[in-house]
Amino acid sequence: MSGGLAVAVCQLTSVDDYQANLKQIKGVLAGLESAPPDLICFPENSLYLRVREGTPVPGIDLESAVFTELSSWARKYGSVVHLGSVPLLRDGKMYNSSVTLTPDGGIRDSYQKIHLFDVDVEGEKRVRESDVFTHGTQPSLLEVKGWKLGATICYDLRFSELFLHYAKLRVDAILIPSAFLVATGKAHWEILARARAIESQAYVLAAAQGGVHRGIQGGERSTYGHSLIIDPWGEVLAACPEPFSPDQRVLRATLSRERIDKGRAQIPMRNHRR
Repeated sequence: MSGGLAVAVCQLTSVDDYQANLKQIKGVLAGLESAPPDLICFPENSLYLRVREGTPVPGIDLESAVFTELSSWARKYGSVVHLGSVPLLRDGKMYNSSVTLTPDGGIRDSYQKIHLFDVDVEGEKRVRESDVFTHGTQPSLLEVKGWKLGATICYDLRFSELFLHYAKLRVDAILIPSAFLVATGKAHWEILARARAIESQAYVLAAAQGGVHRGIQGGERSTYGHSLIIDPWGEVLAACPEPFSPDQRVLRATLSRERIDKGRAQIPMRNHRR
């Protein structure tokens, strides 16, 4: 059995420019260098966020210099860096894909978003994610220092069957990098994230986009923010305020196996599932 897992969940306000977002991410990482955690989580659209609906999204592949630069940081400081999602070119298609950078120099397209966000929410602009991206088809597990993590992205949060899959695998934590709309965030973000932690009896690490995104190519949009670290009992261990200042964008915690084991011992859902 491994010990606790030190994590950092980081909130961003990304825009439609890779270099601007890389600069923001590097600034966050610089603040973690004095005590690098085992795992660093960034939100959905961490390296590119389409601000104006309908504009082209420039995809990148795993050979991009952006990943190489961040991979060097992961190697130097011995942390796993989870880029919640990027527009990744893979087998001639573009996916909303998580990319995981490991201390051994690995650059892995670790999960492709299964449920794409095609919605018409009252008071919000129409969104059609499938205009750009191809649906992912498979759940995915990550392992960090013996901890088993289930992968999701944003809209996946609403589909309990994916979380049931991870619960049956007895994962220790579930990653939910997100970029929630303000309207749906106010109504559903925290209650859904806490419910997923409770029903999975696992930690939830939910790094989110937050604030007003002003596009380099014009346009403006807002995201809900409120990044979260939630324990297996559904308790919010840390939450990013909104509005937030630059020194409030990083949440830190050490995950404990004892919290997982205690909850599962009190309510042994695994034994009762039919």
